[in-house]
Amino acid sequence: MDKTLTLKSPCGARAEVAHWGGQLLSWVPAGGAERLYSSPASNARPGKALRGGVPVIFPQFADLGPGPRHGIARTRAWQVIQHDTGRDDALATLRLESDGETLSLWPHRFALELTVRIQRAVLELELSVENLDTAPMQFQAALHSYWRVADAGRVVIDGLQDRPYRDAATGAKGVQHSRRLELLTGRAIDRLVSGPGGPLVMTELDSGRALLLEPEGFENAVIWNPGPEHQLPDLPRQDWQHFLCLEAGQIQEPVTLLQGESWLARQRAVAN
Repeated sequence: MDKTLTLKSPCGARAEVAHWGGQLLSWVPAGGAERLYSSPASNARPGKALRGGVPVIFPQFADLGPGPRHGIARTRAWQVIQHDTGRDDALATLRLESDGETLSLWPHRFALELTVRIQRAVLELELSVENLDTAPMQFQAALHSYWRVADAGRVVIDGLQDRPYRDAATGAKGVQHSRRLELLTGRAIDRLVSGPGGPLVMTELDSGRALLLEPEGFENAVIWNPGPEHQLPDLPRQDWQHFLCLEAGQIQEPVTLLQGESWLARQRAVAN
């Protein structure tokens, strides 16, 4: 994981993208502070993913399939195919294509492209998937965003009202009836929320700092934090307090692409 690409917009926004996993590691809005969490204990190597930033989940979410957990895209080296700076923005596009190793894990030929664009207080991520095979292929995808927070137990999320959910951490199923979801200090959460849904707003109660998340083309939302009892070797014991994963995904209804077809989805984040 020695190769990274730095984006700098003329307005002062910055981002850093790793070639390993095609993974966004850092996003600093113009005049602001770091908004993504990356674990200092993470060490990418063959077969292992980076902990933090925005891993690309493809072609399966978690263990909802026969392949490696969260798929194969986050444990491969991607290629930078575009890097531009405009009058007030900067962007990069990275590409991953199937090869002999990926075919041994998932028997489909594909191409992924991730475009990262920064402009002032806005981060836009666009993920495209193309079927390069002769047979149909079915997949799940997500942008597994680790948002940096001061205290994960002092965060609320608006925009989930009336949406069904399943929580893998507790086994609970239900519908979010209240206007906002309040996270509980010291309690793990692993919630898959059904769509379609609109924008989500994550607010830190103590500082008032907020993040608007606008998905397009994704039909699910995921909320995850492992809590204080986690056994993750690449996450410092107390660092669970300093991030919350709130992400857009296409999980419950996998996408099916025929030969030559493509799929596109976006996640737009706006920092206050």
